[in-house]
Amino acid sequence: MADMIVRDVEYSHDGSRMLGYLCAPSAAVQLPGIVLVHDAFGLNEDMIGIARRYAALGFAVFAADVWGDRTTPTSGAEIGPLIGGMVRNRNSWLGRIRAAHDVAAEQPEINGAALVTIGYCFGGSSALEHVRTGGDVLGAVSVHGGLDLLDPSWDQPATAARVLLCTGADDPMATAEMRSQLQESMSGAGLDWELDLYSDTQHAFTNPRSDAPGMPDGVAYNPRSADRAWKSTKRFLGELFPHLDQGAE
Repeated sequence: MADMIVRDVEYSHDGSRMLGYLCAPSAAVQLPGIVLVHDAFGLNEDMIGIARRYAALGFAVFAADVWGDRTTPTSGAEIGPLIGGMVRNRNSWLGRIRAAHDVAAEQPEINGAALVTIGYCFGGSSALEHVRTGGDVLGAVSVHGGLDLLDPSWDQPATAARVLLCTGADDPMATAEMRSQLQESMSGAGLDWELDLYSDTQHAFTNPRSDAPGMPDGVAYNPRSADRAWKSTKRFLGELFPHLDQGAE
């Protein structure tokens, strides 16, 4: 999309500065919005590219900066403490996710009553946790989210939300037992959910960086599964917003 609205959006939570990224079709006003939550590598150029890809479908996209100050770690030594800190302090983690949704809803390009959360890896966990804790969204997509990061309590979910899970059958962070527990929790909460499970697929399968030297066991790029997840997400969005022309992406 040659003509596109793009800008950085500064916001904060509990004294921490964050620098999100908005992109939308030109002349966008009150479009259905996607809150895009990054993977462990932060809001880097790869994630901005994904945001622009969703905008090319006709959505206004707000890409969150959960780590703060547009931090983009590149190694496990940097990533581990960031994820660990969020899991140890869920109030801070989920507060940052809520803050991203709040600031997204304030943007003139976005209809705050028509939000969907889409997250990758850590972002997929965040999308599920936002729904679990009553986040006001129409839908949530978790692409290879770490199910091991989830809290088991689903007593106050956003029951109006529909949920799509795209995950690998060989993901050590989303095992069959973890998937089963999550499915039971969502069904018990009355959620409309679906699961896409891809064979011979590990964690972080949409990210080519997963094949970089030094990456941990259990992660691997799988372009076939990545394409399937993209097509499934696009179909899911089309069902939520059938009036929206999603273009040719």
